[in-house]
Amino acid sequence: MPRNDDYTGPAGESHDPSVQAAVLLVNLGTPEAPTAQAVRPYLAEFLGDPRVIDYPRWLWWLILHGVILRVRPARSAHAYQRIWTAQGSPLRVGSEALAARLQEQLSSDGGAPVRVALAMRYGQPSVRQQIERLQREGVRQLLVLPLYPQYSATSTGSVIDAVADTMKGLRWPPELRIINDYHDDAAHIEALATSIEQWWATHGRGDRLLLSFHGIPERYVRAGDPYLEQCQGTARALRERLRLDESQLVVSFQSRVGREQWLQPYTDATVRELAKSGVKTLDVACPGFAVDCLETLEEIAMQNREFFQEAGGSDLRYIPALNDSPGQAHSLARLVRRHMGGWSMHADRTSA
Repeated sequence: MPRNDDYTGPAGESHDPSVQAAVLLVNLGTPEAPTAQAVRPYLAEFLGDPRVIDYPRWLWWLILHGVILRVRPARSAHAYQRIWTAQGSPLRVGSEALAARLQEQLSSDGGAPVRVALAMRYGQPSVRQQIERLQREGVRQLLVLPLYPQYSATSTGSVIDAVADTMKGLRWPPELRIINDYHDDAAHIEALATSIEQWWATHGRGDRLLLSFHGIPERYVRAGDPYLEQCQGTARALRERLRLDESQLVVSFQSRVGREQWLQPYTDATVRELAKSGVKTLDVACPGFAVDCLETLEEIAMQNREFFQEAGGSDLRYIPALNDSPGQAHSLARLVRRHMGGWSMHADRTSA
């Protein structure tokens, strides 16, 4: 697996010096190995971000370094070991495959040439490394696309912070645009719906469809975060496109940590309640995740499947994320072209 400055972008990418526009995909990130030693610095960076946990810094530093980083790395490493592949982290491998597929799509659609690069908000390759590399290669117009369909300050907001911190250090930063969200983008909804329909055509349809989104603390929403509204918007659009009523499609929120109230209903409680109510086969999709990762492959497909069966259900079936599917590549390419509209692609390439 490529690391740090050795990373050059999607496989097969050519660095044509005449290409002055780039799209930077940004995903959450992943440890370099499924070991406690590798997980610890990743968790320290992730949980140390004030966008993710906004407690007073002195108090959170004591909790994080005095308690969490002494215990959680081993537990998280065990979870990563359950999903790790011969190629490495599923999130890293899947994100690289998506970047390569998007590069192919943009290179074949007849539009102006655009370079595709991939960064991780936490871990490698970092946002700073990739933006600085693109500038050295002559990129003067940069579109940042966080791979979070729904905006939250804890995710997309943190990417914006990392981009801004990098830009402050550049003598001549590139022209910049950032896609805040694409939760109700028509092509994205179509890609999600088509993926679910194709899965049903192959495996049959379960008794219910559960859409599980990553959770955030309720107080973040009260403070103005639009995440809940956008998750509900995605679910509503999918329900209408799939022609399901409210009893057939259920929404829940996963991955909560700590003792404060997070967005509800919680996924683990929901799958148990559905099993107890008589649902035997439950299909679960996670439309907040562009690429499969620990939260989908281990938390949903393994942990919550066990919860569902223990409560009396027969089978919880996870419908994979869009990953590097043609549908996702097509929808993201349309999104990129729309947000790059008006750029001349002919700026002077002299870099500082």
